[in-house]
Amino acid sequence: MNIRKWFFLFWSCMAVGAVTTAITGSIMQWTDQSFGFMGLEAAGFNALMMALVGTMIGAFSQMGFFAYLTLNYIALSVFRKKYLWNALQAYTTIFAVFLLGYVLYENRAALNNWMFWALPLVLAVFSWIVGVIKVKQTNRSAFIPTLFLMYVGTTLEAWPALGGENNASAVIFMFIPLFVCNAYQILLLHRILKPAATDSASEAKPVA
Repeated sequence: MNIRKWFFLFWSCMAVGAVTTAITGSIMQWTDQSFGFMGLEAAGFNALMMALVGTMIGAFSQMGFFAYLTLNYIALSVFRKKYLWNALQAYTTIFAVFLLGYVLYENRAALNNWMFWALPLVLAVFSWIVGVIKVKQTNRSAFIPTLFLMYVGTTLEAWPALGGENNASAVIFMFIPLFVCNAYQILLLHRILKPAATDSASEAKPVA
């Protein structure tokens, strides 16, 4: 990973966040006339404002993504055996499913009564799908880390939207762009790193 590749991942993730947030926010406004986020009412939300919010969400997602990469590096050096770290990630992901449901259930007065079971289930299903795609593009060992990032990482990044007086639309408005940005980064990572490995191999190959 060099500066050029990191910069591409940075601005492209922000662009993905901007587009996804603008689309999600427009749908939220269309389906819920009282939709508001972070104290802003629906009348103050236009496509440009939502896109600007999306760039911040994209940047926030990338911070979480690189935090996970750092955590992954440290954990592998601590546990030394990859299967132990994968097992911990798997158990943590299962725990996070129930934790998210519990938090949403406790806030059911502000959220819809179906949110506490629907959101954890939908997030788990789509995280599983991203994990399967990652496996098909790389190898089987990538499934658990991808699942962990997509579920636990997305939940932690969207945690501020789960409390306070936010309604169901605000929670969805936060979760969808973060999930899409995380999926974009994890599915793009091996494509970004692959050319670097190829270049290194070419440099190491002796000249005939």
